[in-house]
Amino acid sequence: MEDLLHFRAAGAGLVLDVSGNGLPRVVHWGADLGECGPGGLAGLRTADVAQTVSNALDEPVPLSVLPQQSAGWPGTPGVAGHRAGSAAAPAFTTRARTVDAGQRRLTVTAVDADGGLALTLETELTGAGLVRLRAEVTNTGVDGYHLTELAPALPVPSHATEILDLTGRHLRERAPQRHAFTLGTHLRENRRGRTGSDATLLQIAGTAGFGFRSGEVWGLHVAWSGNHRSLAERTPAGQAVLAGGELLLPGEVLLAPGESYRSPWIYGSYGRHGLDELAGRFHRQLRARATHPTSPRPVTLNTWEAVYFDQDLATLKRLARAAAEVGAERFVLDDGWFKGRRDDRAGLGDWYVDPEVWPEGLHPLVDAVRGLGLRFGLWVEPEMVNPDSDLARAHPDWILAASPSRMPPASRHQQVLALARPEAYAYVLGRLDALLREYRIDYLKWDHNRDLVDAAAHAQTAAVYRLMDELRARHPRLEIESCSSGGARVDLGVLERADRVWTSDCLDALERQRIQRWTGLLLPPELLGAHVGAPVAHTTGRAHTLDFRAGTALFGHFGIEWDLTAASAAERARLAEWVALYKALRPLLHGGTVVRGAHPDPALWVHGVVAPDAGRAVFALVQMATSVQSPAGRVRLPGLAPDAAYHLAPLPPGDRPEGPFTSALPWWEEGVTLPGRVLAEVGVQAPVLFPERLVLLEAVRR
Repeated sequence: MEDLLHFRAAGAGLVLDVSGNGLPRVVHWGADLGECGPGGLAGLRTADVAQTVSNALDEPVPLSVLPQQSAGWPGTPGVAGHRAGSAAAPAFTTRARTVDAGQRRLTVTAVDADGGLALTLETELTGAGLVRLRAEVTNTGVDGYHLTELAPALPVPSHATEILDLTGRHLRERAPQRHAFTLGTHLRENRRGRTGSDATLLQIAGTAGFGFRSGEVWGLHVAWSGNHRSLAERTPAGQAVLAGGELLLPGEVLLAPGESYRSPWIYGSYGRHGLDELAGRFHRQLRARATHPTSPRPVTLNTWEAVYFDQDLATLKRLARAAAEVGAERFVLDDGWFKGRRDDRAGLGDWYVDPEVWPEGLHPLVDAVRGLGLRFGLWVEPEMVNPDSDLARAHPDWILAASPSRMPPASRHQQVLALARPEAYAYVLGRLDALLREYRIDYLKWDHNRDLVDAAAHAQTAAVYRLMDELRARHPRLEIESCSSGGARVDLGVLERADRVWTSDCLDALERQRIQRWTGLLLPPELLGAHVGAPVAHTTGRAHTLDFRAGTALFGHFGIEWDLTAASAAERARLAEWVALYKALRPLLHGGTVVRGAHPDPALWVHGVVAPDAGRAVFALVQMATSVQSPAGRVRLPGLAPDAAYHLAPLPPGDRPEGPFTSALPWWEEGVTLPGRVLAEVGVQAPVLFPERLVLLEAVRR
């Protein structure tokens, strides 16, 4: 077998050194190097060896994809643990390698004979150009082994001098922060038992000043829905890595003899020309999955902000009729339908239709919704339990707690149901399965509204995955939305089981512009739940025009969360126009390439979607705030075929440039025809807009 492996895909390249008996080492991760040949690869490896300096090890430290303290790595170890009486760092020796050239995959098996451990390490370059890694440790010793760390790593070059990651909170998820990539460790840990509103989707390193369309960037994502950690680390010797994995709490993974632990996948994405390219690799990877939703994403009306807990059949039937009139295709009954649920203080866990509110069950509502041509969905929160519930009173021992004598602090008047307990798991599976069999339910809005406090999260997360997998196996046509206090469970682990995420509980369109922009670093538009809310946002009190609300929701999985029975006839008619546009644009929006333009005015954002063949594109010009200068000047529209001619024109109903203008743009009424290169490099004059307004532009190749 060759000792240098060169994998190439979609403009990305990965060169692995598998010489000797050490673990694989990344010689290059980044741009496609082309056909190097054995001699070129050998030269690349030779050129990559650094000098040794005073007071360092006699030989350069071999930085593998699982950095080992035993090999001299001075940074965060990729694997760590201990046995009773011994805390020796693992030292793995490779025993076998398997290469699947067609899949661009390397599988390595290694052993630590002295430590009583075996290792399987998978490294792959996917067709989308993502690197993904996963490791599995097996205890081959005669007593238990406490695993404390298993975090594969990818190196980044010295010219990656800036870090970008994301943070946030409920109603303000995925806020960017960036700073210098200095010596030391920039560590992001999540200990909330779920992905977390403040978790970073990606840990990104890049060249100074990188943006959406410029600079070289490398990013890492941990595909796990429980506690996790990611880090960017640079040593004084100049080595820099991105690493990540599940955050294992003390004693959480104790491997008995013969038992194994496998890490979640970590994904690395590269962009030669900025964040859009990095994000595009994730989008292509997700769209290539066998489980990726392929049917048109239905316009969804969710009842939560329309009625909250105030449910009755007549009200909901009126809402369903209004939804059908504007073109909705799915009706989701949110919280409040089950036994004892009049507010958020009681009922969780009692997954039976409330006979007081629904004496005939949900059949009258489901039949009415179906009769209007709408699909039917239902909200559930199966991982939680209210202490004020029949379930908690009957089985207090099913509440997830570190100690039987110590109840975790309450949050939202609820506790977590210990789904790793077989009897609790069987109960929840049985109740959800019974509901899905009794009613024609196409869709579950699967919520998770509190952090896991003072509790082990590993077994709980694995049990939730099993529960989702089993329900999907029993009901193959079922779709699941991952909702978690809004967008607190957004990761590629849950998206192996879910068909979209609820991006945020905040429907304020201005906040949603920011939240959707940065969530889009990982997920394509069809996976982002994006709804048109009420004229005044329930979470911020801010008022927005219908066009701004709908134009924001357009670039996601479009839906409605608004009491349409209280809307005027004119509002419903206007909303119906936006629904019709969304339906017409679905193939483009949910199959094209997401682009974000760079504009010198931070108050004006430009984003859009370009068809795979670049034959058509839709762009939004979004006035996020007042501008220092007015007019804004030219906007450049990226992503089009450079040598093709395009007719650019406003796209109704997003063609009304509300603003303090005194004269119309000369090109606005009839449009303008220009080459793609001119639109990308020179652009066109943008209309003057009031703050918190947007317009749509469509480019069609001539």
